Amino acid sequence: MTKHFFLSPDRQLLPRWQEAFPEAVAVAIVPADLIHDDSSILWVSTRVPDWRQQLAQQRGDAGIRSVVISGAPDQAEGLQALESGARGYCHAYATPAMLREVAVVVLHGGLWVGPELMARAIRATSAGGIATDLSSEHALAGLTEREREVALAVARGLTNKEVAAALAITERTVKAHLSAIFEKLAVRDRMQLALRMSSDAGAFAP
Repeated sequence: MTKHFFLSPDRQLLPRWQEAFPEAVAVAIVPADLIHDDSSILWVSTRVPDWRQQLAQQRGDAGIRSVVISGAPDQAEGLQALESGARGYCHAYATPAMLREVAVVVLHGGLWVGPELMARAIRATSAGGIATDLSSEHALAGLTEREREVALAVARGLTNKEVAAALAITERTVKAHLSAIFEKLAVRDRMQLALRMSSDAGAFAP
C-alpha cells in the first residue's frame, strides 16, 4: 500500500491533502523507513526552511520518491526542486484529483512539473534533435497520423492547450492521444517522449 508523508514545518495537513490521501501523515523530518521504500511518496512543502537541503540529503537514497509542493509555484523554484532530486513539482493547493494524478505518475517512474516548466525542459533537452519529416521518424512508425502530429507537438514543448489550439481539437482529445502514444512508445511521460523521439531521430537521420 502506498504511503504519503507530508513534510511541513507545522506538521499540519491541508484538508485537500487529506481528501486526496486519507492515510497521509504529516512529519517534521524524513521518516527513516521511507529511505528504501519505493512504494511511498514524500511530499515536501516549500514552507520548510531548508527544503532544498532536505531533498539533497535524500537524493542518493534508493527508493525515495519526492514531490515538492509550493503555494506559489514558479519556474525557477521548480528547476531547483528537480535539481535537488524531486520527481515532481506542483501547487500545494492543487485539487485532490490532481494530487492523486501526480502520485500515479511519480510512482510509475515519471516526472511531473507544471506545463510551462515541462515545456522549457523539453525544449532544452530536445533543441535541434526533433526531426520535422514524419516519414523519417522511426519513433512514430506505429502511430496514427493524428497521434504523430500530437507527439511531434508535445516533443517540441507545446502544452496540451497549445496542441489543442494548433490542431483544432479539444484538450480532452489531446490527453486521449497522449495516453495511446505513451503506451505504444513505452514511455512514461512527456519528457521521455521527447528523449525517445530525439534519440530515434538522430539514429535514423540520413
